[in-house]
Amino acid sequence: MRLSLPRNGLLAVAALDLIVALLMVAGQLTPTPAGAVAAAVLAPLSVMGYMHAYRLLRAAREVGAAPGGALRTVVDALVPLQVRMLMRAEHRNLASFALWVRRRQDGVPPGGVAVAYAKNQRPLLLMLLFAVAVQAVALEWMLAASNAAAGLRAVVMVADVYQLLFVLALGAASATRPHVVTAQELRIRYGAYVDLRVPRELIASVKMSRNYNARGVIEVADGHLTLGVDAQTNLIVNLTGPITVTRPLGRRERITTIRFYADDPGSALKSLTGRS
Repeated sequence: MRLSLPRNGLLAVAALDLIVALLMVAGQLTPTPAGAVAAAVLAPLSVMGYMHAYRLLRAAREVGAAPGGALRTVVDALVPLQVRMLMRAEHRNLASFALWVRRRQDGVPPGGVAVAYAKNQRPLLLMLLFAVAVQAVALEWMLAASNAAAGLRAVVMVADVYQLLFVLALGAASATRPHVVTAQELRIRYGAYVDLRVPRELIASVKMSRNYNARGVIEVADGHLTLGVDAQTNLIVNLTGPITVTRPLGRRERITTIRFYADDPGSALKSLTGRS
């Protein structure tokens, strides 16, 4: 279900109007004459936005969707695909905490071989955690020293806590969502952002080749997918034909070669080819 640009704009106005109202009720915003005039001008647009949202919800219910499913339909129609995909990835990353605490791994079936890739990025994650923690303390000290409003300090603190959780969740997801080799497929992953399943019959060759030129974690160019860890890859998989990979923001690409990193590339090669 897709909305036209004008309808998306109306719904954005309605959402902004609701946020402003909640902030006023919470005492974080003070009504002013100019604000009252703006609210009066935007009120009809807000009402139209709410009406469009209700029509979407009612249409989903009329075709048999449960209340939760109907609400998801409305969200899918209003929220861009890129935002939804990032939100889902963040949710899976956070859910990886529970797996990490229980020392479990996701998606490794009986008989499957887990191929870890997280060891080499731990120093970087630890440095990021330290930097975020120092930033949080410094910002709080600066805001307190400048007598900043309590609301502003609360928003900054929430943002700092989220940054800490983001780094921790990425580490947990990388540790609990390894690459997986089974008799049917090679599953290549990076946290909850990339999950590529390659049927074994499409693998033409696999070889070890250490490279230090990965530009970023995920790169797709000229039919080549590169998943780097600390700018490194050490395995190359050549395919017999192109397959489709979905990038973290939803864009689809056709690839014929995959470069990725494994903590123990020799064991990974052996599990894929039966030889070291």
